[in-house]
Amino acid sequence: MNILVTGGAGFIGGHLAEQFVRDGHNVVVLDNFDPYYDVRIKEYNVKMGRGTAAISDGTYQLIEGDVREYDTVEPLVADADYVYHQAAQAGVRADISPRKYDSVNVDGTLNLLDAARDHGLERFVLASSSSVYGKPRSLPYEEDDPTTPVSPYGTSKLAAERYAIVYGQQYDIPVAALRYFTVYGPRMRPNMAISNFVSRCLNGDSPVIYGDGSQTRDFTYIEDIVTANQALLSTDTADGEILNIGSSDNISIQALSEEIRDQLAPDLAIEYTSGYDIDADHTHASIEKANRLIDYEPTHTIREGVDVFVEWYRNNREWYEPLVRDS
Repeated sequence: MNILVTGGAGFIGGHLAEQFVRDGHNVVVLDNFDPYYDVRIKEYNVKMGRGTAAISDGTYQLIEGDVREYDTVEPLVADADYVYHQAAQAGVRADISPRKYDSVNVDGTLNLLDAARDHGLERFVLASSSSVYGKPRSLPYEEDDPTTPVSPYGTSKLAAERYAIVYGQQYDIPVAALRYFTVYGPRMRPNMAISNFVSRCLNGDSPVIYGDGSQTRDFTYIEDIVTANQALLSTDTADGEILNIGSSDNISIQALSEEIRDQLAPDLAIEYTSGYDIDADHTHASIEKANRLIDYEPTHTIREGVDVFVEWYRNNREWYEPLVRDS
């Protein structure tokens, strides 16, 4: 099958592209190498994708381009059977104009949907986010809970979701939207809590918590995200649906920092600094719908996933650590 992965040099997109190539598919990656974080990690993801293509029946092609450019995305969608739309302006705290979130996450999505309307697809899979929920009224989140995002990022992802579902209904495009909950694992963005905690502890620096540590997160291991996306290549049960993709568990930031500190540098004290009002206090996904429709079942607890990440970090410390330390 021919698969287009937008944002395919990023963390999640890079893992998806690599797995699809390993499975024998022909993959085209579209990425603009936006320097929101160090592009060396994107270059590493491309290297992994190309390396996998060299030893598998799949193919890997990189197109440097932007989803905001219709003339770029239209021929790529025309040649695709499946589109996995991972490209986005990320970051709920970033000092970025709301208009950039809108232009990338909303207008970029509309460009892809317009192309899909004109050419037809087996399926359009949209990467969404738990940020669409905003401040929790109750936990765990269920897909039909109120969506009241409190950040430009969350607002733009919700708009993209709604457009995707409406396009699917109006133009008969098979569409599924996956709401990811705090994805982590090897090759993650260098400015995430887990990567920072690990880096600081390995370098003898105290882990720093933003806020008082009582916040909880549903951390989802990257392999579980990949598995959920793979399922959509072979089933139509999620067409027209929005699915939470989480771990079905959550952990406080305090407990997470202590787990990492105790494993790597037990003599260090944990430090605290001011939090961010825009951050959600808690996230926790109900995955009952995903389990029912696509047999989604997470395989890694947060502790197991962190152990894998720490091992990967140690093995890739020479090139990855500078990215984390400078972020």
